[in-house]
Amino acid sequence: MWSYINERTATRFLSTSATARGWWKHVRSAPKDPIVSVNEAFLADPFPHKINLGVGTYRDDDGKPFIPHCVREAEAKIERCKLVNSNSSAVTSKFVLESVKLAYGNDSYVVREGLFAGVPALSGTGACRLFAEFQRHFYPDSQIYLPDPTWSNHHNIWGQAEIPIKTFHYYNPDTKGLDFAALINDVKNAPDCSFFLLHPCAHNPTGLDPTEEQWREISYQFKVKNHFPFFDMAYQGFSTGDLDKDAIALRIFLEDGHLIGCAQTFAKNMGLFGHKVGCLSVLCQDIKQATAVKSQLQRIAYSMYSSPHIHGILLVTMILSDPDMKTLWRKEINVMAKRIQTMRSTLRQSLENLDSSFNWEHITTQGGMFCFSGLTPYQVKLLEKLFHIYMTDDGRISMAAVTTSNVKYLANAIHQVTRIDEEALTACNNKF
Repeated sequence: MWSYINERTATRFLSTSATARGWWKHVRSAPKDPIVSVNEAFLADPFPHKINLGVGTYRDDDGKPFIPHCVREAEAKIERCKLVNSNSSAVTSKFVLESVKLAYGNDSYVVREGLFAGVPALSGTGACRLFAEFQRHFYPDSQIYLPDPTWSNHHNIWGQAEIPIKTFHYYNPDTKGLDFAALINDVKNAPDCSFFLLHPCAHNPTGLDPTEEQWREISYQFKVKNHFPFFDMAYQGFSTGDLDKDAIALRIFLEDGHLIGCAQTFAKNMGLFGHKVGCLSVLCQDIKQATAVKSQLQRIAYSMYSSPHIHGILLVTMILSDPDMKTLWRKEINVMAKRIQTMRSTLRQSLENLDSSFNWEHITTQGGMFCFSGLTPYQVKLLEKLFHIYMTDDGRISMAAVTTSNVKYLANAIHQVTRIDEEALTACNNKF
């Protein structure tokens, strides 16, 4: 059947095939994501009592993924009502409206007057990336200031969008607290009209949030410098257990007249990690501006992912728009946050009961899903090798993975590895 292929054609075909086989020879493997690496090492460990403290999603006290009852109720209702074939445009518009209400408040003037451009996104990562692309399109000479430290993927997201990245002070390793004076100084010294990324609550990875008074000072300094605040709100509800209190930063900035960008995800606080349900909103001066911004966000989104899956959007919309379901969700968020707070207290108390010479107060002064433990990379490696406990090298502990059954084992392990370092330092000092 191939008799029509002459010698010249065959030669060209073979040559093309040889070239095609070499297209990607210059491509090298990308560096592994630190959290993915932790998970891979954990899965490869056969030890039956191993602990994975790298996981960034909520777990119940049995260490299992938790799906809130409100989500199960919404699933059942969707199935009964055959809502999967609902009008996609109408559903996504309702989803965006309910998400914006959750962020800025039901009675917010931006909601009443429609002064926002909002689109559904692929979870928080997709919302951040969509905004980064929007920033690149309309402020091509701008840069982004990220807190030091921040979620590692923030660097990837804005880096892939080819936006220059700078950092501002956030964490003080000496006090294991917020370096507020240095933060304010960086805000003051940044060029006017700079873009800043802020965590409104449950900061990842430090667990440190500014107080309400400090947020007001940050907002004031942003106003003076005309900076643009972009909030990545991945853990609303996990800091205080109250959805509205965890949104206080946005509402302070709104009260002060800022135009704001906000990425939201329901992966963590609704247990919908696999559904990739997120929202990006950008506040605008008037409806005309909001319409224009929304059209551009939709245009960029269409080239990246077209539209998100409808099922997760239906679930979230139903929960947020049904008063009974939303009340149940608020209660369940509070239960999740309280369990994490209890584990913080128990871990700290357990370490203090072991007569540890270290100050572990920061375990309970930090909040949200993560604890920035202060453990060194060497101590983290010892925990892995000696006790089969896994976390990222920066010492970030996912408190959602700490349970009643493993907290004392964890405390003892931390005590042992910090003693090893302390004894080695003492021996070194005695020698010299």
